[in-house]
Amino acid sequence: MKSNRQIVADAFAAWAAGTGYITGIFAPHMRWEIVGRSAVSKTYDSTEQFIEEVLRPFGARFSAEAPFRPVNIRAIYADDEQHAVAVVWDGEGTTIAGTLYRNTYAWLMTLADGKVVAGTAFYDSIAFNELWQTVHRPS
Repeated sequence: MKSNRQIVADAFAAWAAGTGYITGIFAPHMRWEIVGRSAVSKTYDSTEQFIEEVLRPFGARFSAEAPFRPVNIRAIYADDEQHAVAVVWDGEGTTIAGTLYRNTYAWLMTLADGKVVAGTAFYDSIAFNELWQTVHRPS
């Protein structure tokens, strides 16, 4: 059986390579909190809500040729007793407006049975808000 650290590392590697999506390790009943004061900062009570309100509209702002993906994993930390994994990573992608979006993220995740059941995200909310407000996704 894979460790929680390995499950998360493999999911990030697949996402970075364009062969998988990070959502593949999200449990359906996951709670996800985006900390801070960004346009999407709040707690999401399910994976479906998080995907519909954040991930899908975020992804729609990027070109198919250069979608947003992790480009550098700075560190992955695991606490086996707490079933927790923290990932500090850099992501980037080319927007549908032709601009480059880059941001650094810290994701803290709790896993159960190989799936993320709780997550907390930290990132540069100013950069995120600029993207959210200036790159309008197709209708």
